[in-house]
Amino acid sequence: MLSARPWQLPVLVTLLAVASGCALSLGTPYVPLHQLPGALRDGDTTLAGIVVTELRLPRLVLALVAGACLGAAGLVLQEALRNALAIPEMLGVSSGAAFGVAAPLVLAVTIPAGVQPLLAIGGAVLGGGLTLLAAGAGRSPSAVLLTGAAVAAALQAALLVLMVMADQLDLQLIYRYLLGSLSARTWDDVIGLWPWLFVAAPALVLCAPVLAVLRLGDEDAEALGVRARRARFAALAIAIVLIAPVTAVCGPVAWVGFLAPHLARRLNPAADAVRWLPWSAAWGAVVVAVADVPARLALAPVETPVGAWTALLGVPAGVALLRSANRRRAAPRRATGPDSGCVPGGASGVGEAG
Repeated sequence: MLSARPWQLPVLVTLLAVASGCALSLGTPYVPLHQLPGALRDGDTTLAGIVVTELRLPRLVLALVAGACLGAAGLVLQEALRNALAIPEMLGVSSGAAFGVAAPLVLAVTIPAGVQPLLAIGGAVLGGGLTLLAAGAGRSPSAVLLTGAAVAAALQAALLVLMVMADQLDLQLIYRYLLGSLSARTWDDVIGLWPWLFVAAPALVLCAPVLAVLRLGDEDAEALGVRARRARFAALAIAIVLIAPVTAVCGPVAWVGFLAPHLARRLNPAADAVRWLPWSAAWGAVVVAVADVPARLALAPVETPVGAWTALLGVPAGVALLRSANRRRAAPRRATGPDSGCVPGGASGVGEAG
């Protein structure tokens, strides 16, 4: 299932090892790499042990889990809608989840930490449901994508209204949250994600083969016995379960769901959704872990939101991958000529297939 170009796994493991070493070692206090095993073993008995095990390690684990969820969700959305721009930020899902968490804060409603994922899921369901309802319950992938962009814009406008209503302290908290941040996260935040992952993981395994069929187009999928509208609705539901709990804890970490699937496709272009899914999750984890290093250290002692760095890294890299995929698909067309009757099938998943 993880078959890919032979150098992809070593590159991914190397990036993950470097990011993990920097995340656990760098900062104040600095813990040299050779002292990390001792710090992990000592736990709360030394200052280095407390910093590593109670502050830096849960933040690293959360970055990996959040990135994996966002990467997998991005692939699910892009394959279900057959469009490379079908990402959580463009479908109202991330904006809805952020709205569900930010509204009680502005309205001074005390919400237990365990309830925040439910609020995020409620907001994500609101955003995703409005998108599907306005687009005709998933009648057309392009209609869902365009409607989702409008719903996302409306929810972002509602978030701006909340920010106007907030006092100065709440405004700072909301601003940092809306950009996506891993600051001051603990093991409780990590543990709170696992119940949702236990729900989403089996659903992803069942969903992946259906996504491969949806890429053929609605008519072909119906001919093969897949009800395209229901499958698209189920894919959005799975994406919500992946995105909303992460958004509740970290805020909307932008563009991970855009970049990770494109990396998975670019490095294994001949595969399908079943094989891309684990790679997309793995690249999502690496992207967030790598981006959190400059987020924590670039302007130390002030931390910057990790979402700003994922957008800074993700947008140009994703655009470059899109351009590369378009050039690869255009090359066979030029070689075969317009009158040859040969229509090359792109493996990148970019653009709408039907």
